[in-house]
Amino acid sequence: MNYRMILYILGWILNFEGVFLLPSCAVGLIYQEKAGFSLLAVAALCLVLGLVSVYKKPDRTQIYAREGFVIVALSWFVLSIFGALPFRISGYIPSMVDAVFETASGFTTTGASILPNVEALPNCLLFWRSFTHWIGGMGVLVFVIAVLPLAGGSNIYLMRAESPGPSVKKLVPKVKKTAFTLYMLYVIITVIETVFLLAGGMPLFDALTTTFGTAGTGGFGIKNDSIAGYSTYIQVVVTVFMILFGVNFNLYYLIYKKKLKEIRYCTEVFAYLGIIAVSILLVTLNIRGMYVHAGTALKDAAFQVGSIITTTGFATTDFNLWPTFSKTILVVLMFVGACAGSTGGGVKVSRVLILMKTVTKELDNIIHPNNVKKIKVEGKQLEHAVLRSTNVFIMAYLFVFVSSLLLISLDNFDFTTNFTAVAATLNNIGPGLAGVGPTSNFSGFSNFSKMILTFDMIAGRLELFPVLILFSWRTWRK
Repeated sequence: MNYRMILYILGWILNFEGVFLLPSCAVGLIYQEKAGFSLLAVAALCLVLGLVSVYKKPDRTQIYAREGFVIVALSWFVLSIFGALPFRISGYIPSMVDAVFETASGFTTTGASILPNVEALPNCLLFWRSFTHWIGGMGVLVFVIAVLPLAGGSNIYLMRAESPGPSVKKLVPKVKKTAFTLYMLYVIITVIETVFLLAGGMPLFDALTTTFGTAGTGGFGIKNDSIAGYSTYIQVVVTVFMILFGVNFNLYYLIYKKKLKEIRYCTEVFAYLGIIAVSILLVTLNIRGMYVHAGTALKDAAFQVGSIITTTGFATTDFNLWPTFSKTILVVLMFVGACAGSTGGGVKVSRVLILMKTVTKELDNIIHPNNVKKIKVEGKQLEHAVLRSTNVFIMAYLFVFVSSLLLISLDNFDFTTNFTAVAATLNNIGPGLAGVGPTSNFSGFSNFSKMILTFDMIAGRLELFPVLILFSWRTWRK
């Protein structure tokens, strides 16, 4: 285990977090808010600790899969703890457990909150809260790889540990250039959405914070009613961009490189869009009787389906009041999630496709034992390692889900609240149903349950294994 290299990269993580805090400090200066000093103090702390850690680069910079997983997991815990300090120091979130919960929810793009009155926060803290979504959406390690030369070819271990999906491929031969390309595409789409929101008459501050929440598929709003108070145009724009950010960024790379013929192999994206279309249709038909106009029902159905499957968590209505059929569809979409290689969470559409193809193959083998059928995804034969990792992921997912459900049940909330609370945090969605619905929050849970749910948010964002590996004694052997 290369401990010195782990500390070195964590130092750079603190340096970048210190820099990322500075725009929020500027917001505090613009609005003349005292809370801006807490942001500035934490930025200074991060930079001091970070600079001390990176003062001398280790002689041995090579890292392997084990170090990559450990670095990524520890990075997200460090980000969440230090990112929580402005809320705690300013006094707007007095409990450190609550502050870490809120910040981890931001960085992991979950959007679950313990705040009963979001509008009570000063603008600088609201900006930081939403900006954590944008930072965490593409992944802070991906950003660091794009900017710094860290460990040569072994950077791929960092990217694989942090990027969502059953497999991570290089878009270009060099990992550093792949990371840079991903962030360039991320920034471009972010700017485009901001322009569209400004064109709809949205104030600049609102447009930026809403875009951060959409781009990272996080869902932190700056209003107590989330997006419900904005115009239909704004809601439609947010709906479209939530769905766009749930698409595998490989598709945008193919469009960027004008490799349009290869798009036909993006079966995951087509399945993702098909699931969205069918879900919108079914929900619209089911809730039509609750609305005067069919167009309004379609708008709300499209928004909430897009928000849940992309694990964004914005809301335009209290879907907790919808019929059971529609709520069941939303719960199913919580688990399906967005595409691999997107900023969305959940199990991922690609894994669902792999599992469905695996079941189909087994059924064919039962009927025709002598047939040899290979599973293909996106026009290519699926490697056995990917199939194995998918099956193992599902087992680990079920283990973490059931364990978390049992532990938070000690708070004695109803089953729907507990079940959807775990689903909403482990899948990085935000709101659930019943006691954690879109008009409620997670403040009622005990500190113990909040720590469990915080763990779930980080584990879900990193797809379990980088966090679970921390608990193995073999990880820390030399």
